[in-house]
Amino acid sequence: MSDGKVKAANLVGSEPHDVVSLPSASGTYFLVRNNGDQIKVESLKGKKHGLYFSASWCSTSERFTPALVEAYNELSPKGDFEIVFISADEDDESFKGYFAEMPWLAIPFSDSEARNHVNELFKVREIPHLVILGEDGKVLSDSGVRIIQKYGADAYPFTLGKLKELKNQEEAARRDQSLKTILVTRSRDFVISNDGEKVPVSELEGKIVGLYFSLFSSGACVEFTPKLVEAHEKLKANGENFEIVLVPLDDDEESFKQYFEKMPWFSLPIGDKSVKKLARYFEPSTLPTVVIIGADGKTLSENVADAIDEHESLAYPFTPEKFAELVEIEKAKGRAQTLESILISGDRNFVIGKDGTQIPVTDLVGKNILLYFSAHRSRACRAFLPKLVEAYHEIKAKDDAFEVIFISSDKGQNAFDKVFATMPWLALPFGDSRKASLKSKFKVPVIPKLIAIGPTGQTVTKEATNLIRDHGANAYPFTEERMKEIKAEFEMARGWPEKLKSALHEKHELVLRKRTAFVCDGCGKPGVVWSFYCKECDFNLHPKCALEGDKKTENGAKQAEEEECRRKFIPPPSWLKLYRQNN
Repeated sequence: MSDGKVKAANLVGSEPHDVVSLPSASGTYFLVRNNGDQIKVESLKGKKHGLYFSASWCSTSERFTPALVEAYNELSPKGDFEIVFISADEDDESFKGYFAEMPWLAIPFSDSEARNHVNELFKVREIPHLVILGEDGKVLSDSGVRIIQKYGADAYPFTLGKLKELKNQEEAARRDQSLKTILVTRSRDFVISNDGEKVPVSELEGKIVGLYFSLFSSGACVEFTPKLVEAHEKLKANGENFEIVLVPLDDDEESFKQYFEKMPWFSLPIGDKSVKKLARYFEPSTLPTVVIIGADGKTLSENVADAIDEHESLAYPFTPEKFAELVEIEKAKGRAQTLESILISGDRNFVIGKDGTQIPVTDLVGKNILLYFSAHRSRACRAFLPKLVEAYHEIKAKDDAFEVIFISSDKGQNAFDKVFATMPWLALPFGDSRKASLKSKFKVPVIPKLIAIGPTGQTVTKEATNLIRDHGANAYPFTEERMKEIKAEFEMARGWPEKLKSALHEKHELVLRKRTAFVCDGCGKPGVVWSFYCKECDFNLHPKCALEGDKKTENGAKQAEEEECRRKFIPPPSWLKLYRQNN
């Protein structure tokens, strides 16, 4: 459900909910903690509480949960706020592993009836989803995820008045933004250099400043930092009025020292309270993020990390005009792209098969290729893999000019070998130097990620992950034209009945189903996408065959009715209708 398309309905101001009765509707009168303790549902009475709908396999949930934990830990001492986890995991083991990270309560995983009841009650169609209820059980907000991401614990008590107050403060801050309002606090008016020197923020005023949001533990940040160092040094050597200030998102001081000593710029102190406020203010959606503050103290660009990664110092001065120029350069590169230019680097001109056999990249030219960025350690990747394997086999059965190449982000050779053994396709060797350039080129911030490359070697789409997730093998070959066809097929299906009876299959009712490929039992011809299907008999009909047969059945019934009327000298309905029209 990560990145789901249908959101929960707006329930703010709806009838109050008796939270005590929600789980007990299925006979459950207790909630659980991750240590196994059972807590009576009555303990929620008189408290504000959040209902957190989430799952371990959802990558968006995985990224959001730590922010919710932080807000919860800050609010928990108040004693009047609690969170209840409603899991969408597929098995108890996954639930327990994910719930172990959470300091709050949960509906027992074994009570699927209670979980389903709460899901339906709050019309949850997308995760992560956080509904915040007041002491009276009324919904204060069904946009809790967005609120926590934006304001954290500062949003407490989550009333409309409080949210309006925060929004007004934010608008005023943006209107009056300057380098000082961003970087200076009541207790600190300086940034620090890597030798410990305190540099007044006033010395940076009038310069273009990059705020570098970074995690020492992030592989993407570790890979990006040397490129940023190179760009920074070139710009300084050219005499440009440009500085960088690190915004360290980690808390470990020793790691910070090791990381920062290699950087030729300034930083906020590790653990500074302004770090979290800046993260909420600028809302970096991915890491690394480099926010550019213009010489006037206003935000010039929300993230130039990709531009620096691709163009280094040539992206300066990070203006809209410069980015328009870079876009044209990128388009020209895209038109010249080939599979060899993507996958061949020096003597690294091959991928590997299951037994380690080297397959030359040139053998893959002219095929449709999916570059699969993944790692076994990721829950989201493990959940997605079976779907991709199924689609792979279905596509290969129809078109052998198709291949997937696994690009691993696993931490060790053993982990790579273990997961690659379950895959029916090819891979880059573990630790291959081409991985970094491919991740950079295709801007892969999260995994799993599928990039579709067409027969000419040009990029077809960078969104193939969602296409496989939503449409499976039916999305092949992932082109814009194919997406238009799928959309048209769905539009066409809107007017069809969900179920029908057919004279061609009188045993059971036929149900409209999405099918990758089938043979119509009516006309004997192959079909794809939509079938009127009987699962019990494995019986398929093209929609056209089913609907035409249905029409013939209706016409036959009318003829039989009129014949019976004539036999009994009773005017049939069609005659009566004609009589009324003429009289």
